[in-house]
Amino acid sequence: MKIVSKSESATVEAGRKLGRRLEEPRIILLCGELGAGKTAFTRGLATGLGLADASLVHSPTFSLINQYAIRSGTLYHIDLYRLDHSRDFYSIGLDELLDGDRFVVIEWAEKLTWSAPNPLRVTFEVVSDTERLIRIEDGIEEEKSRIDG
Repeated sequence: MKIVSKSESATVEAGRKLGRRLEEPRIILLCGELGAGKTAFTRGLATGLGLADASLVHSPTFSLINQYAIRSGTLYHIDLYRLDHSRDFYSIGLDELLDGDRFVVIEWAEKLTWSAPNPLRVTFEVVSDTERLIRIEDGIEEEKSRIDG
């Protein structure tokens, strides 16, 4: 799925719509350059998943992991920007969070050195100062189409 966002609020809304559609826990991998809209998208995603106050969502660049109460438990929001090695991922407990039994959003997911189970990959491309191209790829559907196709 491709979405053209022309504002931060449109990026938040795209995340909210996705969050409302998700019924089962998923790992959501966010990829894209600095300032592309990953945290804004997560803000919307969290509200779509039932977070009451969107202003609580902020970048976990320095805390590494933020947690938000959502309708089905907890959303884990992780930022890998400051991590460089796979041992760093283990030191924050990332491997334990990736069991597929919870909602996990990972910013800078292109740094992951292993594949996450059942991921949604969301890629942000900066088109202009105000426009972003957001691509949402569902690993399950892609795998299914390879098998069926």
